[in-house]
Amino acid sequence: MKQRDSAGGTAMVLPASEAFAPGRAGAIALVVRRLAAAAGASVIGAASACPSFPGIAYHPVRFRSPLGYNSAVLRRLRQLRPANIDIHQQPRLARLAARLLPASRVMLFLHNEPTTMRGLTTAGARARTLRRLHAVVCVSDHLRARYATGLADTARLVTLYNPLTLAELPPSQGERRREIVFAGRIVEGKGIADFIAAAAAALPHLPGWTARIIGGDRFGPDSPETPFVREMRTRARSAGIAWDGYLPHEDGLAAMAGAAIVAVPSRWPEPFGLTALEAMASGAALVATKAGGLPEVVGEAGLLVPAGDAAALEAAFLRLAADESARDRLAEAGRARAKLFDTSVIAARLQRLHDAETPV
Repeated sequence: MKQRDSAGGTAMVLPASEAFAPGRAGAIALVVRRLAAAAGASVIGAASACPSFPGIAYHPVRFRSPLGYNSAVLRRLRQLRPANIDIHQQPRLARLAARLLPASRVMLFLHNEPTTMRGLTTAGARARTLRRLHAVVCVSDHLRARYATGLADTARLVTLYNPLTLAELPPSQGERRREIVFAGRIVEGKGIADFIAAAAAALPHLPGWTARIIGGDRFGPDSPETPFVREMRTRARSAGIAWDGYLPHEDGLAAMAGAAIVAVPSRWPEPFGLTALEAMASGAALVATKAGGLPEVVGEAGLLVPAGDAAALEAAFLRLAADESARDRLAEAGRARAKLFDTSVIAARLQRLHDAETPV
């Protein structure tokens, strides 16, 4: 039985590219903030001029290269001597931490496709990683199945869904705007072109309805103006679709709390689908695609359409816009389903993973 370190506690390690600050955090940092707050954990990540999230012990490290980041994180971990180390998105760092800090239980958390991730591209590498760590944690069964490709032993491979702290959401508005909202990154895989095509085709048949796009190429106010973003903005404005560009996460949540319909039309296989969960929790009627982990998140609480099918997306918009009772049913089902992902529920499962001698 592995000896637990006397220092105790949990340290969560962010990818070097993730900002841990209000208004700048991406999806991984938001998930880590929720889990750290619930567990009383500390967080290690890149140094930044922006103040980190309040109420969480944040340990910034400085570095000049990816290897320098790993070295700086390992030095900080040696100082903290945590009983549990949760490393997000960094297989090599997780393996190093397990070897150099044998008194700690190290888990690797994966938020994206594992079979194309450096250090995990072969079945052999994924098997070795599983053997060396306390667990590999995937944010959906879809990702877990991808990791398990070619493996005979998956005993230490587990699913832990992303959390959402429902008490932090803005209150749902009683009278919802007749609005169809897209909130997400403006990149091809998120299906923004399909949203624009579907909304442009549907709106002429929906008097009094509008559509709105929120997002940028990346998270944060310095999101770049890429050629793809410019093209999508031109298409949207030509179709009479409002274009807000990047907004802070809180503003995006507020927009979903007041909109009648939210669309998550991803073309790529979403590892999880945090925006879909936020939309359900906000009380909007959700339309999403059958892509990756989205069906796991949505269940029966939203309309699911084929990925990349703008005509099917348009039909879903027309159907929901014309049927207020259907929107109300989906809103109620979405709120109920979102409770399964509340941070308190997910954090309790995480604690059980930390405590288990052999995760199952």
